[in-house]
Amino acid sequence: MKYSTQTGLVASLLMIVSVFLPWIYIESKDITVTGLHAEGTNFGRPAYMNLVFTVAAIAFFLIPKVWAKRYNFFFCGANLAWSIRNLLIMNVCYAGECPELKLGIILAQVASAGMLIASLFPAMKLPVEKKG
Repeated sequence: MKYSTQTGLVASLLMIVSVFLPWIYIESKDITVTGLHAEGTNFGRPAYMNLVFTVAAIAFFLIPKVWAKRYNFFFCGANLAWSIRNLLIMNVCYAGECPELKLGIILAQVASAGMLIASLFPAMKLPVEKKG
């Protein structure tokens, strides 16, 4: 893909934006949970690992070396796995009440999947071997 680096960087920036947006709303406690602000729940701060993986992925998207693209695939895969983990943990119903999903957690899934897809197809020119 010709624009995989730019696509990966845009998806990474969307991931960073998504951790500050509302992820779920718990009606009984009247709490809106974001990726970094989950007070009143036992979720902790679930998006810190996403931020660590995303910052590493941004660095590896910008380094034009083969080894960087290989590490980037690992960090983008870990980021997607952690995003899915957050979705599964935050979407659990407690005592018959299910939280209402908000835009932030859906955007985190889309952005982390976009990062992984962009890391699968790095835009690199490999050196050509001369015969003879």
